[in-house]
Amino acid sequence: MDVSLAVWAGTVGAIIGLLAIDFVVGRNPHDVTMREATAWSIFYVGVAIAFGIGVWQVAGAEFGQQYFAGWLVEKSLSVDNLFIFLLIFARFAVPSELQQRGLLIGVALAIVMRAAFIAVGAAALEYFAFTFVIFGGFLIWTAWGIYKHRNEDADLDENAVMRFARKRFRVTDDYHGHKLTAMVDGKRYVTPMFLVLIAIGTTDLLFALDSIPATFGVTQEPYLVFTANAFALLGLRALFFVLRNLLDKLVYLAIGLSIILAFIGVKLILTFLHRVEPAIPEIPTTVSLGVILVVLTVTTVASLIKVRRDPTARAHSGPIAGHGHTTESDQAVPAPPKDGS
Repeated sequence: MDVSLAVWAGTVGAIIGLLAIDFVVGRNPHDVTMREATAWSIFYVGVAIAFGIGVWQVAGAEFGQQYFAGWLVEKSLSVDNLFIFLLIFARFAVPSELQQRGLLIGVALAIVMRAAFIAVGAAALEYFAFTFVIFGGFLIWTAWGIYKHRNEDADLDENAVMRFARKRFRVTDDYHGHKLTAMVDGKRYVTPMFLVLIAIGTTDLLFALDSIPATFGVTQEPYLVFTANAFALLGLRALFFVLRNLLDKLVYLAIGLSIILAFIGVKLILTFLHRVEPAIPEIPTTVSLGVILVVLTVTTVASLIKVRRDPTARAHSGPIAGHGHTTESDQAVPAPPKDGS
């Protein structure tokens, strides 16, 4: 797929413009209503689909299918991201009117981090074909981690950066709007929002380690990998407010994600083996797209049936991006840190 520098520049400019719109909408702290969140979610899904149709028309059906497969993978993984964001907001008792600013900064950081990982991943795949096997093995290992810890919640206190920040900085008791620092008794303190952004940024980094290999599993075109990631992430702020009361009903989401990641891991390994020995078949993009759609549909329907039959059933976040430690699911959420802690 030959993408000119002008197309790259235009695409990046459009994505920055959409991000800017989100920041303008969220510049004044307010509690986002379901109606507002739904409208923005529909808008961003529409933009992503329209872009995919454009790719299909201009570059052909194969690249169009690759984009949609990548976008679906990233969209499903972004729902898993929302579990962690929900835990972070609960962990630091973030007021609902301040949550969208944290989400917006998290989305912006995620796009920047993914762009960097895409550049590195594309170069590695081009010059070192064995990277396909490394990515594939990593995704299979991640899938196992998600499945193994599907009934547990992430332990945010395991974050080394967070532990350092708590020891290094004085933290105010209360939030000061969107401010990251505040003066208290003549001394400079950081606010809990500062710690929230550190938590979101570090988890974004860990999620990028999984999402980029997953997207490269369905397309090796850097332009499609980037746009699939960006358009999946752009609507994350609105999607959070649509799904925040529904997330715990997706009880089988972890199983669905583990199946998808394991499938893509196998696909990456087969791609490498096909290059070594052409007689070994590859998994076509149409099959990948079909598997992803079927798994997501079955997972969602099965989850809704489960919670209807058992109202006590709830979903869990699992470990962050399939790695690290978890806590017992019924453990209470601790309060935000105090001054000087």
